[in-house]
Amino acid sequence: MTLTADSTASSIDSTDDTELQPSGPSGIPRSEYPRPDMDRSDRWLCLNGTWDFESIDGTASIVVPFAWETEASGISRTWLERATYRRSISTPSSWAGSRIVLSFGAVWHRAIVSIDGRLVGEHVGGYTSFEIDITDHVTPGRDAELVVEVEAPADKRSLIHGKQRSVPRDDYDGVSFTPTSGIWQSVWIEARGRTYAELVELRGDSRTGIDVSVRLAGDAVAGAAVTARIEDVAVTLTTDAGGLASGRLELRTPRVWSPTDPYLYRVEIITEVGGSTDRVIASTGLRTIEVRGEELYLNGERFYMRGVLDQGYWPDTGLTAPDDDALVGDLQLAREFGFNLVRKHLKFEEPRWLHHADRLGMLVWAEPACPSRFSEEAAAAFEAQIVPMVERDGNHPSIIVWGLYNEEWGLDWDIPGSRDRAAAAAHAYDVLAEIDRTRPIVENSGWAHVRSDLVDWHYYEPDPAIWARHVADLAAGREHEWPVKLGPDFVVDKSLYGSEEFPRTGKPILNSEFGEGFTSLERAWHVRWQTQELRRHDRFAGYVYTELADVEHEAAGLVASDRRRKDWGGLAPADSNASTVLIVDLVPARAGADIDVPESPSTIGVRVSHHGRDAVTGEIHVAWVESGRPFATMAMLKADASSEQVTAHPFAVSDAVEVAIQPPGGPARLLIWLTSPDGEMLARTFVDAAPIEPPNRRGARSAAL
Repeated sequence: MTLTADSTASSIDSTDDTELQPSGPSGIPRSEYPRPDMDRSDRWLCLNGTWDFESIDGTASIVVPFAWETEASGISRTWLERATYRRSISTPSSWAGSRIVLSFGAVWHRAIVSIDGRLVGEHVGGYTSFEIDITDHVTPGRDAELVVEVEAPADKRSLIHGKQRSVPRDDYDGVSFTPTSGIWQSVWIEARGRTYAELVELRGDSRTGIDVSVRLAGDAVAGAAVTARIEDVAVTLTTDAGGLASGRLELRTPRVWSPTDPYLYRVEIITEVGGSTDRVIASTGLRTIEVRGEELYLNGERFYMRGVLDQGYWPDTGLTAPDDDALVGDLQLAREFGFNLVRKHLKFEEPRWLHHADRLGMLVWAEPACPSRFSEEAAAAFEAQIVPMVERDGNHPSIIVWGLYNEEWGLDWDIPGSRDRAAAAAHAYDVLAEIDRTRPIVENSGWAHVRSDLVDWHYYEPDPAIWARHVADLAAGREHEWPVKLGPDFVVDKSLYGSEEFPRTGKPILNSEFGEGFTSLERAWHVRWQTQELRRHDRFAGYVYTELADVEHEAAGLVASDRRRKDWGGLAPADSNASTVLIVDLVPARAGADIDVPESPSTIGVRVSHHGRDAVTGEIHVAWVESGRPFATMAMLKADASSEQVTAHPFAVSDAVEVAIQPPGGPARLLIWLTSPDGEMLARTFVDAAPIEPPNRRGARSAAL
């Protein structure tokens, strides 16, 4: 592992992957240490691999950690409602005298865990991680039988299930996928001290130091000495009667974490009680995210969110990444496409993905899965995820937004018409706000806000003129409602606001789901035009495009489900998602024919949207090329015409400049680009000219994802 340090701090070098390489047994799936953010990898055993599997179908073998519905598991069985996992375990003799902890990344839905026929623990909740202290149930150096009984109901409607399909089906069946049942994240054992840190919370939101909170478990938690250290900066804490301790590490030369400099601090937590030592290394970064009126600020600087929705599915492995490279690859794709944030949709992604986001500098909008039917029990089950979510993932500086409900899922699409449902959304917000106010919270993503730090909205519309009009009206505050197609024959107007009391101004407003098109070419066309309309309006604080990758029948991704590139018709997605983009003043007709072929000289209006620290100045150029030709194939660009000089100030769209265009003589592509005075290309887009055919209107796609 490469460390960089000054006189006060030690940090993972953000360009170094050494500490993230697989450290478990070779040939075992997902054998890398599952918690690099809470590193105890010096004494651990990976339990992934082949287990015995018993179900109504008989006895077989299953490969953990893949859900039994997946091909990777070796079972490929849907609608199996219960099964039993079994395997032998043996801990090293050298672990004698240590506490031994069995950890599960996630098991859907209820897990009953036994060792040698004795119950050691159970857990309900298919997305939350859990651990069991099994010290009294195993003897180091000797074999033991580990059994995990799993209950996975087919009727998931009142359970936390996110995008998993249910039988009977729920209201969201059209946008749901193959279920994920059983063990679907890593299983492992690790040795700890006799008294050990079971929770370490690090909050670096002041940008000058790290607030440390520790909760101990084990033999003697009261009055224990706990040392938190970064190189030569250390603080010794003493726990209270409940095993809790807190303090602060002040850094003399603090280095802030940011997307351009994702600097991670590694904080060593040492607990010494009765001759036994426990050591864990937790990581975090110094970073602030603030809401100031209708604007977002990251580390004290104005921030614009350019996000992409990611559902975290893979073709043969479902919700479980096939390998560590797949986790990294998706983050790299998001960055390549110009996004600075990933909204991980209705899923607690595994800690390794979050750690990769930390070290790569990709921002994250994190949110739990939802039920699909409202009841007091379902709302309580939803809220039961909140504390585990923050305890496991709250140290990650990449997470800048906590989401909760999505589109009133689990609230029967009826916040405005139900005091109980509105109260459930508000109460979930309050529960989360009580334990973490370092990030903005969205109580119900999409619409019908009753208590939220951000006003976000989901909108799908295939007609570019209607899209542009609604976006403009939302930005100007002229309207708060828009039509949402919740089913084939079920279209309703949804409002930003779920109550009269929610303020109509004064909070950041942003889109957190959009995208259209039935083919990859159409979707790329909508990326270009819909994104520019969002950038046209300075009031918005950002957007989240839907989505990164296809999932099963849902072909909305920029890439296919196996992450193959699609045909984008010459679009480079990063051009539409850059910090500086061009906005063309026209309403396009259709994919492949934005405008009719000009038959006489004319002009085209172009604006610049820029989200940098300083203003940019330059000229806009245009050139006709053959239809379909992308910028990437042009070795040299020679302008047919150029504009007067244009200046774009940060977070303020420039006035339009008019650029002269001549008739191209037939179907062609108009390349448009902005260069600085020294010739650097700052932004680019294009307009396709072809004969306009009569419109063939297609219906709006089904409701948001």
